[in-house]
Amino acid sequence: MSRGAVRTVRAGRRTVEVQRADKVLFPADEGGAAEYTKGDLVDYYRSVAPYLLPHLRGRPLMLERHPDGVDGPRFMQKNTPAHYPDWITRAEVAKEGGTVRHTVCDDTATLVYLADQACLTLHRWLSRTTRPYAPDRLVFDLDPSADDFAPVREAARLLGELLDALRLPAALMTTGSRGLHVVVPLDGRQDFDEVRDFARDVADTLAAAHPDRFTTAARKKDRGDRLYLDVQRNAYAQTAVAPFTVRARPGAPVAVPIAWDQLDDPQLGPRRWTIADAVDQARTDPWADVPGRARALGPARRRLDALRD
Repeated sequence: MSRGAVRTVRAGRRTVEVQRADKVLFPADEGGAAEYTKGDLVDYYRSVAPYLLPHLRGRPLMLERHPDGVDGPRFMQKNTPAHYPDWITRAEVAKEGGTVRHTVCDDTATLVYLADQACLTLHRWLSRTTRPYAPDRLVFDLDPSADDFAPVREAARLLGELLDALRLPAALMTTGSRGLHVVVPLDGRQDFDEVRDFARDVADTLAAAHPDRFTTAARKKDRGDRLYLDVQRNAYAQTAVAPFTVRARPGAPVAVPIAWDQLDDPQLGPRRWTIADAVDQARTDPWADVPGRARALGPARRRLDALRD
């Protein structure tokens, strides 16, 4: 890989200039984490684009930028700056008292440009620009109290069993941070309030069955050492990390979709894959059937209510 001051990258029909491709964004550390540069980030996003873009197209993004690398300041960017190229898609969506013009990543060139802007992590909306109030994804964030993956693995299995009883398909993803996301594809018939209420009731049901291990308490001081079943992302203008996005942690770990049977892999952890090998997992396409399995929540809501009676 060339590491000159400016590097030209071909991305689809466009050519994108990458400034300071040799700038270190992920320094090596004493814990064994490898060093990665902006050029490495660009190469990763370009290679994973065929697998990542289907999860980004048509969705407003919040961009997590680290211009000076993971050891420098972080910027959470919602509004698209005026200097971004006009070929990058924008979406103007409502907020309290006005609107926000979010970036939308519809192609590889946009992905490469965002990497050049030191955008490490892409946080996507759970709804699309065409129907911003109608989510087509529901996300459970399994957040352990400590950096311990065993309770996350257990929670994923039990939540998967509950969703299966409700006849809802669900997909698993490592977060690249500490836990797992369990993602349910929806058909977009319900609004965010209905989806969040349903998700909260599912989480409450699981926590009530295992009160010593799981909690839905929003305040950390109320959780103790229990795993937090977080459903707060299921709201208008809230986001969740996109599949195959890089996290701002040493070694450049990646949020990666996995198959349910990979829960049995003793090597599995939230940071199992990095930009060095995440594309290998992407090629296995563990979520191949997820888009075609979207469901309405009505039947699942009736089944859940029957379980809770």
